[in-house]
Amino acid sequence: MPGYIELYNLGKTYETPKGPAVIVEGFNLNLAKGEIVALLGHSGCGKSTVLTMVAGLNSISAGGVVVDGKEISGPGPDRGVVFQSPCLLPWMTAYQNVMLGVERVFPHATKQERSATVEYYMEVVGLGDSMHKPPAELSLGMQQRVGLARAFALSPKMLLLDEPFGMLDSLTRMELQEVLVKILEQDQKTALMVTHDVDEALFLANRIVMMTNGPRARVGDLIESPFEKPRKRAEVLAHPEYYQLRERMISFLEDQEHARHQPAA
Repeated sequence: MPGYIELYNLGKTYETPKGPAVIVEGFNLNLAKGEIVALLGHSGCGKSTVLTMVAGLNSISAGGVVVDGKEISGPGPDRGVVFQSPCLLPWMTAYQNVMLGVERVFPHATKQERSATVEYYMEVVGLGDSMHKPPAELSLGMQQRVGLARAFALSPKMLLLDEPFGMLDSLTRMELQEVLVKILEQDQKTALMVTHDVDEALFLANRIVMMTNGPRARVGDLIESPFEKPRKRAEVLAHPEYYQLRERMISFLEDQEHARHQPAA
């Protein structure tokens, strides 16, 4: 059944001096509107490669990506991207960094409408009192909040999150997970997220895609989340299936790690 977002037979091949290197092959995944899917796997398995192909930032070697019935051919405002590093322009305030994209995506909106959009998302991510500060005066966690506000303010059809909390300490990471869950549920956005963190995937995602090792990485296992929305961390941790699913995911990663060190047949 077609999804709101469709990844069909997605593949990525790089040319190398030793010949073609197939990083991802036959990757198939459909996302329903408003669904949050996490990609989990070992470093180098191709998670970020899949994400950047969906973002239009990396050329597609095989297959394709369809967003709301339209096949993508490059980057576009229908897909908002949040990277591990916030990548803010240092000479602009947090507000101006968010406004930069809003002005380009909504050129026909009034100045008041654009300002209201930026201020709304700055408030939602908890930066109402710091929106006019430059990045140098913001902590790394606050800078990543700006990155979230910047992505959501463009009103994309889907969010692409490449380990957005990977550089943060555990307390800040949990705080921003709560912020992300709140906005995703509030805006009913569809999201694809790359993470190395089993617990983060369980807390945030409706489904978790376990990727096999590269080369020729593909979907190895697909885990459905039984946790109800809106998500509350204490309730998720207390759910009778939480640790069963966690063990299943860790076992998959351990099996992949074991297979990586086995001699090729």
